[in-house]
Amino acid sequence: MKRILFSAALLLLTFLGEAMAQKLPQITLKDISGKSVRVDTLANDGKPFIIDFFATWCKPCNRELDAIAEVYEEWQEETGVKLFAVSIDRAQNMNKVKPLVDNHGWTYDVLLDPNSELRRTFGGELIPYVVVCDGQGNVVYKHNGYTDGAEEELIEKVRELLAEK
Repeated sequence: MKRILFSAALLLLTFLGEAMAQKLPQITLKDISGKSVRVDTLANDGKPFIIDFFATWCKPCNRELDAIAEVYEEWQEETGVKLFAVSIDRAQNMNKVKPLVDNHGWTYDVLLDPNSELRRTFGGELIPYVVVCDGQGNVVYKHNGYTDGAEEELIEKVRELLAEK
């Protein structure tokens, strides 16, 4: 009887967890070339993806994106993961984003969130702020701040998602 109750509870929790999974919001941002991008359509061919919020003036953000850039090609080869870097620079500083991205050689898709609308929908207060999504666009992991080596935590989450398939 205990096993049946335990199994039923586990099944219910699994169902509720899937039903309550945070989906990508219906917000439209611009990419660094000025093209409109609907956030709820972000995808990676059914593979996990990462959304990393940053600002041009945020040193820890730049360190994190630089650290990921060093291993990004390896991550993509291993897991197929894709990273969307989202700048929260205000409108008057948006002209600094593309030069920063170019200067660092980041190959990420870069979006602009000048009012931090997207970041707030995920509950992010501090930057860098990272969100990991599964292949269906469900938010499965969130993380504030950066310390050297923290990027390994991100790829581990991606690996876990792939192992669950």
